[in-house]
Amino acid sequence: MEEEAMVVEVREYREERDREAVEEVERECEVGSTTCGGDGGGAKMSLFTDLLGDPLCRIRNSPAYLMLVAETATSGNGGSSSREIIGLVRGCVKTVVSGTVQGKDPIYTKVAYVLGLRVSPRYRRKGVGKKLVGRMEEWFRQNGAEYSYMATEQDNEASVRLFTGRCGYSKFRTPSLLVHPVFRHALRPSRSAAIVELERREAELLYRWHFAAVEFFPADIDAVLSNVLSLGTFLALPAAIKWDGVEAFMDSPPDSWAVVSVWNCKDAFRLEVRGATRLMRAAAGATRLVDRAAPWLRIPSIPNLFAPFGLYFLYGLAGAGPAAPRLVRALCRLAAQHGTRRRLRRGRHRGVRPVRDGVPHWVRLGAEDLWCIKRLADGYTHGSLGDWTKAPPGRSIFVDPREF
Repeated sequence: MEEEAMVVEVREYREERDREAVEEVERECEVGSTTCGGDGGGAKMSLFTDLLGDPLCRIRNSPAYLMLVAETATSGNGGSSSREIIGLVRGCVKTVVSGTVQGKDPIYTKVAYVLGLRVSPRYRRKGVGKKLVGRMEEWFRQNGAEYSYMATEQDNEASVRLFTGRCGYSKFRTPSLLVHPVFRHALRPSRSAAIVELERREAELLYRWHFAAVEFFPADIDAVLSNVLSLGTFLALPAAIKWDGVEAFMDSPPDSWAVVSVWNCKDAFRLEVRGATRLMRAAAGATRLVDRAAPWLRIPSIPNLFAPFGLYFLYGLAGAGPAAPRLVRALCRLAAQHGTRRRLRRGRHRGVRPVRDGVPHWVRLGAEDLWCIKRLADGYTHGSLGDWTKAPPGRSIFVDPREF
């Protein structure tokens, strides 16, 4: 009987040579399933992601990025050999805020982000995932990153076990993923809120002013806001407030305000809800039938989430004052006008309760994320912050839409 020896090589992704094989691994792994709430009968619904033909779409907008693949080289006694891509991982490096000096001046730190780790089901529990992460961390260190972090769903036990148990990461932050469908009929805009679309320069000034002390705020926010996928930044104010420009706003902000930016994900990947009961599907379909028969009623019919759909990601969500929840709702209604049927809008948010309370969302479609972090080199000095992995959580974090 001929014996075979399997050797796993980790190397850089090559577009022309590897694309088809990488897409096959993505399909085998279902490209990431996010578990949603139950339907009352014990069943679970899940959001499944389908990348649209570009394995680098989630990292190519970052300042520095890399994709690695794990490839087997199997040889037999007869001299025959075969090669197969069995895993992949993506990573990027950037500079973000990690803390402040005396609560004011931001401390910027070079960090790395691990995402899109996939291992073919046939080769799991063989050390492939750990080997991919280890090689990616080598590249992170070469590019000067002091910390590496990753995000997963809190109930993804296999991923959490790999990173915290075998790769040396620590549980760090727990942002919430809020999801809301865009209905066929957009909700009427609020008459009690005035919404201003900010120019890119104005948005950058406002963000650097407000997020200067917020963890993970990117130093290159100007590149984020000027990206073609960023559809605009919108500031909501009470209707009675006069807009005199961003400088006047920052000098004397009103009692209540809210801001958000919109990022276009619909051409990068599609999602689909699976696991819903027949009764749930039928009820959702009935609302659409009624809506088509009597559109003047403006019934918020439930989109067909059970077929592939795109989404918009709301980022930079912030606000202040007693009217902040109402102003946030006005911004979310405006964001819905960018969407059409079968699209979703999402926001990742953590901490600031009044702002979160204003975000319309379906609990059934949401998820709780877990961010894990690792210090890559003990010899680094990190300003006056010390070890960021041991820092207590702040009131909020900034989620970079380039990594969504």
